[in-house]
Amino acid sequence: MSLYTIADLHLSTLDKTNKSMEVFGPRWDSYMKRIEANWRRLVTEEDTVVIPGDISWALSLDEATSDMKFLSSLPGKKILGKGNHDFWWCTMKKHNEHFEKHGITGISFLFNNAHETDDFIIAGTRGWFYDEKNSLKLPNKTDFDKLTAREELRLETSLKAARSLSDATGKEIVVFMHFPPVFGEEICPGIIEILKRYGVRRVYYGHIHGNYTLPPSFTYEGIEMIIISADYIGFTPKIVQKS
Repeated sequence: MSLYTIADLHLSTLDKTNKSMEVFGPRWDSYMKRIEANWRRLVTEEDTVVIPGDISWALSLDEATSDMKFLSSLPGKKILGKGNHDFWWCTMKKHNEHFEKHGITGISFLFNNAHETDDFIIAGTRGWFYDEKNSLKLPNKTDFDKLTAREELRLETSLKAARSLSDATGKEIVVFMHFPPVFGEEICPGIIEILKRYGVRRVYYGHIHGNYTLPPSFTYEGIEMIIISADYIGFTPKIVQKS
């Protein structure tokens, strides 16, 4: 009953989406086959895998069906969080209805809620931080303060649910986010304040690609930040160890 995590699968099993990450260099060669092989080698049906964002290149829930069926076919329970490229993401009601209609099982969502596993309480949200370089790619008048405030609210909602579960069980709360709360000089102080207030000691994050000289983890104000972008961790689900 282990807990694993891996972000940024960027699945593109449907020919229509045609967004294979292999165009980004040899590190991504056959990445979907490698994800499947490594997953099946490590993960059992009793395990849980958290995937915090950038799961599918699909632009709609219908387009995402093929990728969700692929995930459903892999061993274990999957908990999905939203990333900045998950344009297929809808309401939880629409997700659940669509999954039931298409026989997609074993998948749940980390969205304004928390989940309990054998050893951990799982909380999290997408997150956000202001990246001046990449902000040029976003629509004009993007309100970064509004986006960040919304993610802070979602994180707190998740952590409130997590604390109730943790108080009843004594299990550690572990947070999974798509964006790193801290990346170089880019810091999201509101997110950090909430994490500290709820006593979170570990955050797993994705989103960062191509920078393979980053340390696998670092500590900021007592919180360990661990990168789990798929290309960084060799397309291999990373086990979450008990502290």
